[in-house]
Amino acid sequence: MAISRGSGTEIIRSVHLEDVTDTATPLIVGVQHHIYTVLSVIVFNNTIAATGTNVMYLQGYDSYGGTTDQSMYFFIQDTGVANETFVWNDKFSFNGFEPVSFTGPMNTAAEQDAIADQGSSVKQILNIYTSSNSNKIDVHCTYIDQNNA
Repeated sequence: MAISRGSGTEIIRSVHLEDVTDTATPLIVGVQHHIYTVLSVIVFNNTIAATGTNVMYLQGYDSYGGTTDQSMYFFIQDTGVANETFVWNDKFSFNGFEPVSFTGPMNTAAEQDAIADQGSSVKQILNIYTSSNSNKIDVHCTYIDQNNA
């Protein structure tokens, strides 16, 4: 049976990534008028051949600076050794698309509404990578997708 994804739905989703290396890899690609709530991200150090870090960040709108397409970091975690697991279970939400630009910082109700309205044509993306192409991580992300289109 297909999962209903129409307007007004809320579904739990997950993504599994194997052998992620040093290229930013999307965990969630935003869709306009969607709100994503990340429940957990599990990172397993599959192969660690070089010292480095595992990094998760949101590529999106900076409401403080009023600038588009910025990298905002959630964690930068030392890779440690192979066969270790790191669990990020702090919940957070983000919009699928950026707002129509305004001059930051956000300090009015109208600017706050612009963020919620997601009126631009620029999607926000939650990414993950490891800092060395010699390292490989397996990643599991569980999230809620609210469709308000």
